[in-house]
Amino acid sequence: MKESRIKNQESRVSNLESGISKIGIIGSGTMGIGIAQVAATAHCEVFLYDANFSQTEKSLKNFKTTLNKLAVKGKISAEKSLEIFNQIKPCQEIKELKDCDLVIEAIIENKEIKQKVFAELETYVSEKCVLGSNTSSISITSLQAELKNPERFIGIHFFNPAPLMPLVEVIPGLLTENNLAQEIVDLLKSWGKSPIIAKDVPGFIVNRIARPFYGEALRIVEENLATPEQVDDAMKSLGNFKMGPFELMDLIGIDVNFSVTKTVYQDYFFDPKYKPSLLQQRMSEAKLLGRKTGKGFYDYSDGREKQVPQKDKSLYEMIFMRIISMLINEAVEAKRLGIANDEDIETAMQKGVNYPKGLLNWGKEIGYPKISEVLQNLYEVYQEERYRQSPLLRKLN
Repeated sequence: MKESRIKNQESRVSNLESGISKIGIIGSGTMGIGIAQVAATAHCEVFLYDANFSQTEKSLKNFKTTLNKLAVKGKISAEKSLEIFNQIKPCQEIKELKDCDLVIEAIIENKEIKQKVFAELETYVSEKCVLGSNTSSISITSLQAELKNPERFIGIHFFNPAPLMPLVEVIPGLLTENNLAQEIVDLLKSWGKSPIIAKDVPGFIVNRIARPFYGEALRIVEENLATPEQVDDAMKSLGNFKMGPFELMDLIGIDVNFSVTKTVYQDYFFDPKYKPSLLQQRMSEAKLLGRKTGKGFYDYSDGREKQVPQKDKSLYEMIFMRIISMLINEAVEAKRLGIANDEDIETAMQKGVNYPKGLLNWGKEIGYPKISEVLQNLYEVYQEERYRQSPLLRKLN
């Protein structure tokens, strides 16, 4: 078995060094077509498969419209637009991915469904083919464990929209070949991305550290301390965030954000720090999912204007310090646990979710003792483990 794995490893390394040219994408939704665009733009031949072929046809039709608009605006030439589009081959059956060098799955965030898809895929592709998942929160080790060749499996997590967001988290599982993560990093760099390697922990880097941006904002609104509009305005005006937490949840999809939160919470054995919001659950149940349904925390009906929030300096400062302190504490804890190095933690939050500053540097700027004081005060008020500090936080100046 060991000799077989070494042989597979050598063949895959050789394959990567010679340049991967055939990319399979499973799932033709927003993320799938976005990743397909990235690969096609990098001159790869892309095979796009979805169990629902009509979804593939719809996505390709919309994609062609997007490319035409880019050409009209002069962002790309008409020739380049046609070239990118023709690089993507729609597939009606998963076995059409059999000649791919790398297959990336981008389907529903459900472990059992993903495992079933990969088990079937493995019967068609060669042993040289690398298998990747675009999962945002499911354990890579749990996904690879049921495969015949788990060593060729790895997490490749793009951020939405994939063509625009530079960050990609590359996550090796416990059974992944030692050098495969770096090889994938090199490949993604050749695609013009900014990849970083993350440990296989719930939420990886970004979705773990970012949880308080949504969770604490929801808690503040649930307690009637502020409105969603006030929370968003506070984070944008005091923190220079491009979008507030409620605007961002509406953009991501409230159901999608809630699903990630539940996964992280469960996978951390119900750690109170990641406890989901009842308000978010009710919004999901009511199908008030944000932009995609026309209404979420905001109403996106035609002509509907956003309400101007009532500004309150002390309230805004409370909102900002409460949320930013929770975020910085998470970044410090990620540093302590070695989930990524300092530089990658900073890069992840700035390039993955467009934070205006790296959180570790932001902590230095505000002052770690001040962050510690805010969290201590919250703990004394609530008496909840949710507000416990990273053991490293008190040691930082």
